[in-house]
Amino acid sequence: MSVYAPGLSAVDLYYETAPGLWSVAPLTDTVLGIHHGRAYGLRHGSRYGFWPRGRKPSAEPGSFQLLLDPYGRGIEETDGDAGPVYFSVYTGAAFDWGNTRRPHTPWRETVIYEAHVRGQTLLHPGIPEELRGTYAGMGHPVMIEYLRDLGITAVELLPVHFHADELHLQERGLANFWGYNTLGFFAPHAAYATRASREAGAQAVQDEVKAMVKSLHEAGIEVLLDVVYNHTAEGEADQPALSWRGLGDETYYRHGPDGAYVDTTGCGNTLDFSEPRVIQLALDSLRYWVQEYQIDGFRFDLAPTLCRGADGRFDPRHPFLVAVAADSVLQDVKLISEPWDVGPDGWQTGRFPQGWADWNDHFRDIVRDFWLRGQADITEGREGGSLARLADALAGSAELFADSGRTPLASINFITAHDGFTLRDLTMFERKHNEANGEGNRDGTGENRSYNHGVEGPTDDERISAARALTARNLMATLTMSLGVPMLTAGDELGRSQRGNNNAYCQDSEITWVHWDLDDAGRRMLSTTRELLRLRREYLANQPYRFPADRRQSFLLWFDSEGKPMTPEQWGDPSNRVVQVLTGSGDGSLNGLIVLNGTLSDVDIRLPDSPAVRSAAAGTGTTAFGDTAVPGESYELVFSTASEEDRGRLLPPGTTDTVPANSISLYRA
Repeated sequence: MSVYAPGLSAVDLYYETAPGLWSVAPLTDTVLGIHHGRAYGLRHGSRYGFWPRGRKPSAEPGSFQLLLDPYGRGIEETDGDAGPVYFSVYTGAAFDWGNTRRPHTPWRETVIYEAHVRGQTLLHPGIPEELRGTYAGMGHPVMIEYLRDLGITAVELLPVHFHADELHLQERGLANFWGYNTLGFFAPHAAYATRASREAGAQAVQDEVKAMVKSLHEAGIEVLLDVVYNHTAEGEADQPALSWRGLGDETYYRHGPDGAYVDTTGCGNTLDFSEPRVIQLALDSLRYWVQEYQIDGFRFDLAPTLCRGADGRFDPRHPFLVAVAADSVLQDVKLISEPWDVGPDGWQTGRFPQGWADWNDHFRDIVRDFWLRGQADITEGREGGSLARLADALAGSAELFADSGRTPLASINFITAHDGFTLRDLTMFERKHNEANGEGNRDGTGENRSYNHGVEGPTDDERISAARALTARNLMATLTMSLGVPMLTAGDELGRSQRGNNNAYCQDSEITWVHWDLDDAGRRMLSTTRELLRLRREYLANQPYRFPADRRQSFLLWFDSEGKPMTPEQWGDPSNRVVQVLTGSGDGSLNGLIVLNGTLSDVDIRLPDSPAVRSAAAGTGTTAFGDTAVPGESYELVFSTASEEDRGRLLPPGTTDTVPANSISLYRA
């Protein structure tokens, strides 16, 4: 047994040889801060922890907080006199994976579904009650079939590393539902396991997680983990040491010249990634989840914190990033940054290196501005903003990622995430309503770029309800039809609401759980999302492998309502909110035409004909066409956010069609 404890001169290991029977083994040898020694009688299922030698425990073993093993594979929580007490648990690695293999879905075919293990399945009537809200529930055939039918290729699970509730939440009787408060980088969170697994112990919890991954992989669905290596659950300096602080506070955490913690996370303690052992800890954890749990990728919470050197500045060539790129295990997994933190120069979207994809907050803000705030502005007689920014988002924010040598496939496009309003709430609320969090509605951002369509919150006004539903469909259509990788938030496809709470991190309640008893609006939203993802899948299947990464073979051609190439004046005109974009590849067998009408009136558009297409292509210098006939003999209307009628209509190029107010129409070209 060994532990890296550079802050201690000598360490003892306390461990169970049988339930309730504790032994002590001194770790007598020390090399470069690593204390190691032999522990006879340590077995699978044994609880254990470390303690500074020479410091007499205040109570009997098993009743006080030992220092957890930073590499512990299991963690058990018990009730103590002063609150929770945590123990590391010794486990094995054996599991029968059979012939299951990781799906290795290409980025361009990836559709991410951000979900919470507990919240996703807790209310699902088709899942056995004893499995709801658990890893087994997430891996149940009913849930897997739902995800496959929807068109999801990867689930991105909110943190499943073992985490603890902050003291201020415990005092208010709340819990950290999201789980961004890690207590073990190698141990799964036991509370998400079934009661049977929890009672059987840490090994059974571990096996249940692996069984979930195995089931999802057998269905061709990847599993991505949201991971929090930027800070730990030890909290502020005056709170009890649980692990890293007691083992080596000065090494594990970032400190300023005055000795105080440097905070780039907003959580009070930031891990110091200028320290090689901290980098090693993160790398070893990542490799462990890939090798032992067959995980397909990771989303890194507050990723710039992991890339700050000794000077505290973000470095796109930081040793952590270099080490990940050079690691043979991590080279073929998906790496996604949340490219901001609260430190200096905290926003780094587009600056992560090749091999990484970034959550694209620019996409989120631009799309919300156009369909929500822009609509509110023109409703009140103001100009709604130009189309140029929206066009950039539709094109996968290509210029944003170009400097790092990446393509639009590095853009994780999203409109909502766990943090903020749901898609439905974006159309229902202009103000946050976080009263249930117990902080006087002071928490959460006040800038949501939302639009309530004239009434704050729920309404019985059918006209307003219809307008909100249309806006939600426009948002979903923009997300699914843009270049890049779309990420949906669980429940958005069902019209889920959090009652205006935009910071529901502490709400393990019906506010955050996914509800499955759908009304007509929810069923239509689900049908719309499923259809949009099917159309996206069909379109990409008819493009060459390099689409859209190879810009020489991909085209996006922009036209005005008259079917003529867009001019610089039209791009800059804030009153112009109608555009057509023809997209495809010279080597592909299917082109698509997207028509956006962001005005409050129906608009007659002239579908681009061949001369207009050739003119637009010449203006961009693209060589993607070759001898391909574009746009072909006709346009086929395949989808409209405003109407389910008239689909399948064939229209020759150069003819006129009507696009309803505030809507999107999609055509095969």
